[in-house]
Amino acid sequence: MEDTQEALHIVVFPWLAFGHMIPFLDLSKRLARRGHDVTFVSTPRNAARLGSVPPELAARLRVIKLDLPEVEGIPEGAESTADVPPEKVELLKKAFDGLAAPFERLVAEGCGAAAGEAEAAAFSRKPDWIILDFAQSWIWPIAEEHKIACAMLLIFPVGFVAYVGPKQQNEAQPRTTTEDFMVQPPWIPFPTTMSFRRHEAEWIAAAFRPNASGVSDADRFWQLHHTSCRLIVQRSCPKAEPRLFPLVTDLFGKPVVPAGLLMPEDDDDDGARGGDDDGSFSDAVRWLDEQPKRSVIYVALGSEAPVTADQVRELALGLELSGARFLWAVRRPVGHSGALLPDGFEARVAGRGVVRVLAHAAVGAFLTHCGWGSTVESLFRFGLPLVMLPFIADQGLIARAMAASRVGIDVPRNDADGSFRRDDVAAAVRRVMAEDEGGVLARNAREMQRVVGDRTKQEQYVDELVDYLQRYK
Repeated sequence: MEDTQEALHIVVFPWLAFGHMIPFLDLSKRLARRGHDVTFVSTPRNAARLGSVPPELAARLRVIKLDLPEVEGIPEGAESTADVPPEKVELLKKAFDGLAAPFERLVAEGCGAAAGEAEAAAFSRKPDWIILDFAQSWIWPIAEEHKIACAMLLIFPVGFVAYVGPKQQNEAQPRTTTEDFMVQPPWIPFPTTMSFRRHEAEWIAAAFRPNASGVSDADRFWQLHHTSCRLIVQRSCPKAEPRLFPLVTDLFGKPVVPAGLLMPEDDDDDGARGGDDDGSFSDAVRWLDEQPKRSVIYVALGSEAPVTADQVRELALGLELSGARFLWAVRRPVGHSGALLPDGFEARVAGRGVVRVLAHAAVGAFLTHCGWGSTVESLFRFGLPLVMLPFIADQGLIARAMAASRVGIDVPRNDADGSFRRDDVAAAVRRVMAEDEGGVLARNAREMQRVVGDRTKQEQYVDELVDYLQRYK
């Protein structure tokens, strides 16, 4: 769909996590389809894993690869959070900060020239916008020097942005203890489910302290107060999070604009989504084809949840105890080389569970870490009820909100350390898959999908975002 307005040149630059890169790329494709020139910036290995640009968008969407600087402690070839253990992510941010100089050259020399290619004139001209992530606290002087407008695209739900709050509110009402992060912030003036459990709150509290990169995640985020940041763009929409867009607009004093949920376009379904197909895809399809409709629970804990080997084993035993059919996308904890699943586990569940990655019509529920991207795709796109096992970041807030909406069930956790028991996993799975309560949850999930996941309305949010980009450049 070509836009009759002036074509913009937009540089899109996400943080090095697939949960960020994929929606940033999905937005880039939508902008290119609307006739705008988009330069998507990443690193070589990440660009390769994201897949090629669709041929029909090649004239509008170019991928520029910047080499990630070496940092002591980061494994060779590691370019994303999926490549490093959780304790190394801070060092990955330090390496990411080393992209400041090459990115400035990219902007100064023209995106085509910096790539070493004979690009079209549209890509060589100065960008109209930089759409950046939360992590680039170093980008603002570059944008200011070259007089380029910036928008920060936040892939978290807008509720998490409200929970973090602006810098001035945090300075006026500081949160210094874990307990401070276990209650609703005082600047949210209406009742919500916004609170973290202790094991989640400890991670959030740490995000407000400087880390090995030298900068806290909160301080990186608060750079959106810079005058060059003209818009806050959210991977969300008012139907998914009522009341929160006006609140965050007021808190941060600048427009907070929904980009919609940025669900993958239908022709992207078979493309790379942050992982490699090992040839087992067709085997999983054949297995699922043999299962009754909505009889399988899909299990996946994302690319960043800090899951330990002990937790994987406890989850495996809980799935076995539940008696449910399941399809499990197992991600080996980074750095773990020993046996992962319990002895004899795969033999005992043969024919009932397949340890693979997939989604299918036979799937009736989703056991998830409640990352926003996973929630968007499973609930808002497919209408699947949730069994919820949150770990870090916004996941706890999402789980509280989904439980309140009666579309999901939490697995009980030990509040002190976040551990969980196999019996509790089994009970939560049975509640969703085999008991009357599961029927209610499934109906609620399908209704939420109907209300929130309307494709036409989601594309309208992107159209409205383009209008903002035209007006505020």
